[in-house]
Amino acid sequence: MSFPYGAVLRFPSQALRKLGMRVNPRRLMKLPAPLHRGTLIKRYKRFLADIRLDTGEEITAHCANPGSMMGVSAPGSPVWVSEHRDKKRKLPWSWQLVEVDGGTLVAINTSNPNAIAAEAIESGAIPELSGYDRMRREVKYGENSRIDLLLEDDRRGRCYVEIKNVHLRRRSDLAEFPDSVTARGAKHLRELIRVVEAGERAVMLFIVQRGDCRRLRPAADLDPAYAAAFAEAAASGVEMLAYDCEITTAEVILRRALTIESE
Repeated sequence: MSFPYGAVLRFPSQALRKLGMRVNPRRLMKLPAPLHRGTLIKRYKRFLADIRLDTGEEITAHCANPGSMMGVSAPGSPVWVSEHRDKKRKLPWSWQLVEVDGGTLVAINTSNPNAIAAEAIESGAIPELSGYDRMRREVKYGENSRIDLLLEDDRRGRCYVEIKNVHLRRRSDLAEFPDSVTARGAKHLRELIRVVEAGERAVMLFIVQRGDCRRLRPAADLDPAYAAAFAEAAASGVEMLAYDCEITTAEVILRRALTIESE
């Protein structure tokens, strides 16, 4: 699902439910097809990755992930890329998936979570965010910020939803965010605190693009300032939600809610 920034989306699923019709909450985001398998040679300059395809061809792919990619960018890892036919693109290849820990697929594209969340909310797959009949994307608010999703309903009011991509897993079944210092992430939490102080609902939604975690926790050792802002936001009434995904080479499916730990 895609729609212009600021456009109002009215949920057809709400109308279907009122008519007594069932809506399938299992929502998926299709990956570009076909994906091509290869081996990661190296990731560098944040947005570039050299990859050797299984055909033997070596390519440079765009890496849509500005973070450190700790744990998901080791040279030699199996990866999957998509090819774009648009001749205006400087790089025709885009890195989509990586295999880690002997078989776990991780989606590394940080633009995925917003689309995953929007589809899931529209279909009712995130019950905590159900009951709204309109959605807007990238709406200006606060101090020079844009909220990822603004949910609106004449009866319930507004709900500000900030979305973060998560892929870091260093131990057991624990997902962690962030994977590097993010002053921007801490700023977003402060903005959400001000939303709550103004009497409106604010939600921090973490989309974990892997399926081997059951818990999520701020990575305090990597970014103490973010962990402190997280604790302050939670204490101030900002709601914290986390969902993982089932990843295949064809699609990304929002799957289950994770337990959130403050420390």
